[in-house]
Amino acid sequence: MIKAKIKINGLYPPEKSKYLEEKKMDKIELMDRLNENENIQRKFHEFESKILTILNFQDFFEILLTEMGNIFNVPYVWLSVIKKSSMASLINPLINSKIIIEKTKFIDRSDFNAVFGNMSTPRLYSNSLEPWTVFLPKENKYHTGSIAIAPVYIDSEIVGSLNQWDHVATRFEPDMDTSFLEQLMMKISLCLSNVAAHEKLKYFAYHDPLTGLLNRRAFENVLNSEFSRSKRHSHVLSLIFLDLDKFKRINDNYGHDAGDDALVYVADTLKAIVREEDIVARFAGDEFVVILPETKADKAETLMERIQDCLNSQPLNHNGTKLTISLSYGITSTHDKGIDSAAALLKKADEKLYVEKERKAGGLK
Repeated sequence: MIKAKIKINGLYPPEKSKYLEEKKMDKIELMDRLNENENIQRKFHEFESKILTILNFQDFFEILLTEMGNIFNVPYVWLSVIKKSSMASLINPLINSKIIIEKTKFIDRSDFNAVFGNMSTPRLYSNSLEPWTVFLPKENKYHTGSIAIAPVYIDSEIVGSLNQWDHVATRFEPDMDTSFLEQLMMKISLCLSNVAAHEKLKYFAYHDPLTGLLNRRAFENVLNSEFSRSKRHSHVLSLIFLDLDKFKRINDNYGHDAGDDALVYVADTLKAIVREEDIVARFAGDEFVVILPETKADKAETLMERIQDCLNSQPLNHNGTKLTISLSYGITSTHDKGIDSAAALLKKADEKLYVEKERKAGGLK
């Protein structure tokens, strides 16, 4: 015999009704959770699509610091950068980016380690945030509410953290699951490592790896551009071609490390003394070139005297041995006779350098 379902006033019995209601609520809760996770995944995909194709630091950091807040509806996102880390060296040159300057805070590694220790997972804090002031912006409004602090890596080295703040204390509570944030930070760190590798390749394509100066290839491009500009605007352009005296003797007597130190020392001295608009490059070996826009030859001569005075007064200290470095140089300008191209300007300066080297060697009286 088939039993009919028992109903009371058209309803299931109380115990059955309660069970079905609980099942219904569980199903609704499950659907809400699935919808929420799907929404988070959609936002993750949207954010990843914005950063995966970026290959330069400024764009990467600017998009990271703006789009993360926009997509995830976070009121404030900023970077804590460990001083002297590889990320610090990447951000320091980006002084023209208002976004990066306003949303970057440099901290000591010891302060960072005091919070993270040996752990590498995100940290969530709520209510009073004063114990973590070292990570917080200066404005007091960010000292309450809640924050998420997630470590950032470049090539497996922790270089800082990406921080998110909300005035709502329940936004980032300590007992919340951080798995989604951990996945996101892995993607961000991977992208940052890729950008770093690309920028490094680009940097060494135009810079000398020892001194950090422009290399010969980059110098020739800049010289051609500056020469054309000087002619177009009828401005004088001077060029200094210089090298180190007795450089071979430094290598022979003190080793190639001393020679490298001497090259770096000269490069640093040149960069410290020339103007911001001047261009310094390592041409080859111990040869350097300096491009001086809107500078006459006599001013270039005065500059070299200052540089030599600096080298004389502050000898290079190599493993306790003081080495006084002297330079020989040739100077030409676009006012010189027969200078009708950038190549002619460089060749003439090289010839004058050769004459000076011969004179110092006693070949010319």
